[in-house]
Amino acid sequence: MKPLVSIITPCYNCEQFIADTINSVLNQTYKNFEMIIVDDISTDNSVSVVQKFAAKDKRIKLIQLPNKGGASEARNIAIKKAQGKYIAFLDADDLWKKDKLKLQVAFMERNKIDFSYTDYEYIDENGKKKNIYRKCPNKISYYSMLFGDSVGCLTVMYNASKVGLVQIPKLNKRNDYALWCLILKKIRNGCKLNLILSEYRISNEKKSLSSGNKIYLLKYHYQLHREINGFNPIMALFLLTTNVINYLFNIKIRDRSLKQNEN
Repeated sequence: MKPLVSIITPCYNCEQFIADTINSVLNQTYKNFEMIIVDDISTDNSVSVVQKFAAKDKRIKLIQLPNKGGASEARNIAIKKAQGKYIAFLDADDLWKKDKLKLQVAFMERNKIDFSYTDYEYIDENGKKKNIYRKCPNKISYYSMLFGDSVGCLTVMYNASKVGLVQIPKLNKRNDYALWCLILKKIRNGCKLNLILSEYRISNEKKSLSSGNKIYLLKYHYQLHREINGFNPIMALFLLTTNVINYLFNIKIRDRSLKQNEN
């Protein structure tokens, strides 16, 4: 029997997008999955939308947090409930291409890989393709991740039977980066399946976060290296500075045209 994949989806006020996200999972050619959606006290109709899907398909599972916990708490609750050999991540406004699970599970099983990821492309608020994709490195390690996160959360899959149900550190931002560091501490490296299998939505909210809070995010990078990775203040500051330099250096080459990729 094909291994079960547990899909982790935190949800907060995503009524506009969550149906498309769930449908992109239900439309997968790989059928042995569970999708664990954890709602973080949404004030819109997100819960009722998810409940309609859950009533029709038992693979869709809804958990409602009793108190506001943030994305890290939502993901942790879902990970604790996960039953799959593999754990994958998909935020409530992003999408998967139909063969994503089939190709990634086969890649990991065939090559005995415990942490994998892919490139991904961008779509706008309305789901229109922007013809730009994020190019990720072919391999990563704990050491390389210290100098910058180059992996998209919506593309990651890891072997929970080998790595365990790793809990995400309590960080308001960049908690997925912290999780990759913890996982990669346990295994030798992560490998890329060299395909574009996911679509990252550039919503108006994400635009405002990415344009207005770059400096604000620096404290979370420092906190990650100081408290999660356990470095002394000088080393944590050095890694923070290196992260910034690498980001600025790679900003023009990390995102590429899909037409260029096809050529």
